[in-house]
Amino acid sequence: MPGGPPHVALFVTCLVDLMRPSVGFAAVRLLETAGCRVTVPADQTCCGQPAYNSGDRADARAIARQVIDVFQGFDYVVVPSGSCAGMIRKHYPELFADDPQARGRAEDLAGRTHELTSFLVDVLGLDALGPMAGFDGTATYHDGCSGLRELGVKAQPRALLQRVDGLSLREGEAAETCCGFGGTFCVKYPEISGAMVDAKVDDLLATGADTVLGGDLGCLFNIAGRLQRRGEKLRVRHVAEILAGMTDGVAIGEPVRD
Repeated sequence: MPGGPPHVALFVTCLVDLMRPSVGFAAVRLLETAGCRVTVPADQTCCGQPAYNSGDRADARAIARQVIDVFQGFDYVVVPSGSCAGMIRKHYPELFADDPQARGRAEDLAGRTHELTSFLVDVLGLDALGPMAGFDGTATYHDGCSGLRELGVKAQPRALLQRVDGLSLREGEAAETCCGFGGTFCVKYPEISGAMVDAKVDDLLATGADTVLGGDLGCLFNIAGRLQRRGEKLRVRHVAEILAGMTDGVAIGEPVRD
């Protein structure tokens, strides 16, 4: 950017903030290593996706207005979640179709918002990760529905993972198939969701990998929960943790021991 490094605001997401803050720290490390100036706005909230998906447009609009206010003035907004990034990029403008002024602000934010790996590859043109990226293991990648279908995130995380020393990537036959999470879907239709995640786990295990990676914590928690209930030892991590070399802590779904 003219006049200095790009000023990036990190949209942390609710699940990262409350359940897996290491993903947020990994995202900051990746962005700073790539030469960005990173700010994490303290007043950020949920993106409003649960309300939107449940048909509560009034609350979704109110939340969206808050997010638009908080993230104004930054060069980019980067999100370590395909579903939250998809909400902002694709659905915020739709929420204000009847309000030209608000729609303009929503479109401005949408145009500056990117999923993390897409930003690193498509916007920054990152082709190296530096010495921080190393992982001794075999991984398989799960493509979250929102990131894949709304944002076209597919090649970007794989391009970055190819540069991780020691990592071998094995693709599952159903890498693009939904894991059954779907936000409130898994609550409303638990039997269907359970069957879907069982099929997903079977496909992941068939790869022979020791680690499952993905870019959306909702999916990863769903997969990790089913693996744990089935007694499987396959580890689950967010792709940012691998790319940033932050794998010292427990994997997703593993118990924290004193």
